[in-house]
Formats: sequence, structure tokens, C-alpha cells
Amino acid sequence: MRTEYRFLRPKLVESGYRVIQMDLRGVGEGSVDWDDYSLVGVGKDILSLIQDLGAGPAALIGTSLAAGAGIWAAVEDPPLVSAMILIGPAVHGETMGFNRLLYRLLFRGFWGVGVWIQYYSSLYTTRKPGDFPQYIASLKTNLRERGRMQTVIQMMLASKSASEERMPRVTCPVRVIMGSKDPDFKDSEVEARWVAERLQADYQIVQDAGHYPHAEMPEDTATLVIDFLKEHHR
Repeated sequence: MRTEYRFLRPKLVESGYRVIQMDLRGVGEGSVDWDDYSLVGVGKDILSLIQDLGAGPAALIGTSLAAGAGIWAAVEDPPLVSAMILIGPAVHGETMGFNRLLYRLLFRGFWGVGVWIQYYSSLYTTRKPGDFPQYIASLKTNLRERGRMQTVIQMMLASKSASEERMPRVTCPVRVIMGSKDPDFKDSEVEARWVAERLQADYQIVQDAGHYPHAEMPEDTATLVIDFLKEHHR
């Protein structure tokens, strides 16, 4: 959901940047019943939004699957993307076999929302934002809407091959930001280095942060974002 950037957005605005946010398909206020919830579909939405608003070339900031969508967009239409910041990027690998079945069982049915909320809360490894109880309540309400949890499952199972195969073709400047305790990766610094090497990018580690360093450690993360933009994006 675009609201995960609620602490980063005002800092970018204060630094003079125009900030445009979007929800992914089926997430937040994004409509459901799409035929395609892949990172390619999200990448197409990113490019369409930039074009429709006359906002290019734009610097993209994407977390997790949206980072992969950013990679796809940057390769498909390079003039529209000036730079990228990828936070906790999930940009390669596949969910296979038993894990695919497990995710479908865990997050489907009347218990699905509760299980997802437990998982989501675990992604904040050191501290939670002050508004976390209200944020979780809003998230629960949203996920109980028709089609929301089905969307979550489809995105979790989505292939990342479209971003992985395009990584060597990215030409814009990139910064990878990873929480040192991101539980989505076996070793977050090793993962950050792997992604950065294939994108010829730099990477920065936010100490003690989980999967959402821009919400968990917003001051530290904002500094890393803004310093990069000052150097690579007017």
C-alpha cells in the first residue's frame, strides 16, 4: 500500500520533490478483478502513470515486488526513468512447490487476514511506528474487502523472472536499501550486495530495520534516499 511511505513522503516534499504515489493492483485503493497481478502488470502501471501525469523522467522508489516492477519499467522505457531506489527488493527467485501450497492454505479462508497481519507485523523487527495500532486496524479493514486477500496470494506467488532477466540491462543510477534484519531474506546484506552487483548499483544497510526501513527507521532511510536523489535526480 502506498501508505507505507507516509513518513518518507513529507521528507521528500520538504526537500523540494514532487511526490506521486500509487497502490499496486488490488492493494489499498487499487481495484480488484485484474487479469494480471504480475510485476510486469505493475511495471506497465508505473509507466502509464508517469506518462499520464507528464512526470518523466521520474525517480522510482519501490519496495519488495514493486522494486522488480521498477526494474522492468526502467528497461522497457529508459527515457521515463532517471533513477531508482529499491527497498528490500524481491527481484529474483521463484516460490516453488510446497511453499506455493502453504501460502494458499495460510492466507485463504476466514483465518487468512489474521495470519497475514501476524506475518506483516513480524516484518518490523526492532520497533513499530507510533501509529502502528491504527495502521493495522485500517489494514485489516482493507484486507477484508472482496478480492483483497486473493490479490495478496497472487502477488506472493508471482514470478520474478521478468525483473531478474532485465537486471543487467538497467542503465540508470540505482541505490539498494535493505534493513539489516529483514526477515524476508536469509542474509539481508548478502542479498543487497547480490542485487547491487547485478545492477551496477550501490547498496546501503539500515541497521536493525526489517522489511520496511522507511517506516521503521524513517529518519535514517530518508537521509539515504534524499542524498542519492540530490546526486542523481534533479
